Amino acid sequence: MRRLLAFVLAGSTALAAGCATNPATGQRQFNLMSEAQEIQIGQQSDQEVRREMGVYNDPALQEYVESVGMRMAQSSQRPNLPWHFTVVDSPAVNAFALPGGYIYITRGILAYLNDESQMAGVLGHEIGHVTARHAAQQYSKQTAAQLGLGLGAIFSPYARAAGGAAQSGLGLLFLKYGRDDELQADRLGAEYTAKNGWDPEGVQNMLRTLARIDEQSDRRGTPNYLATHPASADRVQRIDETVASLRTTGNPESFKTNRAEYLKRIDGLVFGDNPHDGVVRGNEFLHPDLRFAIKFPTGWSIDNGKTQIVAKAPGADAYLLLGVLQRPVGRTIQDVALNDMSRVGFQASQGGETDINGLRAFVGTFDGSLQGLGRVGARVAYVPLDRTVFRIVGLTPANLFDQMQTPIAESLRSFRQLSRAEAENVRPNRIDLYTVRRGDTWQSIAEGPGHGLVPAARLAVMNSFDVTEQPQPGDRIKIVVTT
Repeated sequence: MRRLLAFVLAGSTALAAGCATNPATGQRQFNLMSEAQEIQIGQQSDQEVRREMGVYNDPALQEYVESVGMRMAQSSQRPNLPWHFTVVDSPAVNAFALPGGYIYITRGILAYLNDESQMAGVLGHEIGHVTARHAAQQYSKQTAAQLGLGLGAIFSPYARAAGGAAQSGLGLLFLKYGRDDELQADRLGAEYTAKNGWDPEGVQNMLRTLARIDEQSDRRGTPNYLATHPASADRVQRIDETVASLRTTGNPESFKTNRAEYLKRIDGLVFGDNPHDGVVRGNEFLHPDLRFAIKFPTGWSIDNGKTQIVAKAPGADAYLLLGVLQRPVGRTIQDVALNDMSRVGFQASQGGETDINGLRAFVGTFDGSLQGLGRVGARVAYVPLDRTVFRIVGLTPANLFDQMQTPIAESLRSFRQLSRAEAENVRPNRIDLYTVRRGDTWQSIAEGPGHGLVPAARLAVMNSFDVTEQPQPGDRIKIVVTT
């Protein structure tokens, strides 16, 4: 908070001298952030991205993405920035940029791209946001807006969950750009792509695929690409004009897509939840590494973060949060629970030690207050396994507490330990390559043995087809299988 406040105060003293030349356009524009500040902010926030989202564990894929990104970044208007390109371990379909040259692409979006030119288009678009200083401008605005939230809303995990992602530190990273910024980043991305020999039509194809993606696929975790990069009525038309111009002035015969190379690189990519971070199966969350499972109320959205799981009731300010803490030596589970809740300002009204599916636990009711919700009630369970204590907190405003007691209590009571065999049986879904045979349709492929993990319409979109188009014999396509 002190760093953020110092940054905003320092910026306010620079209002008179805040005009600078946009490196990408050569035009003068208002900007409070120096290049050194951009780099510093990027470095600091990069640590939070890595902590909250995780880096996908595939060094070869990381090196491949970085090589494509660096080639374009070094030919951009800001080649001397300390550029970094990272594949983050998120199933959401997204890519985003931080000031100073920090670019992130999710493994989720890689599953929906179909050649190297499309990936270059995504990376080039994000590079454009940095070179034109869109990321710095939006970061400045959103950082200032967060200062009013107060220390509690930023540092309390309970308040952060109740306030939503926009009120957490990570929420500052998902920068939403205006129409003009998006159009400029589209144009710059296409230019960087073509300049380095990739077919700029990859940008068009990437946008068409993203526009087909059902929004429901990414309601958990990172916002999807079209949520953080809002579409406008003329974006696709504008990029068509840019691509046509680039193909006219360039050498279309030399433009490459490198489809076979791209598919080879993502063969085996984890699709959906990564079991190392836990997986959602229906309304149940299973974590094979920590060997536990819990059922959330039916219909609640489930956000599996790196530091805690947050489930939210549809249309109501009711939450279930699951996190872990270390159990101090010699302390009873009741002492741990009372001290932990007291630390965040909650007082116990009732509670005691009990049994949850053969595990000794503490379950209690607490009262407190949270910014944005006012007075709240909390039904909590603390369940020790070895040296780890699982903390499950059901939170609602005081006036909803009685109404939500039953589903919250049922969820707390569903916590159980996974057997070794159950844990070993939780395996990731992965991308696999399949050659289309005569008579195959999206429906038949989707329903094939071991393939029934993605519906036919989604499978078509994943392969850059419209849902009304069918694959042709000999086509090399992506399917999703369980390993």
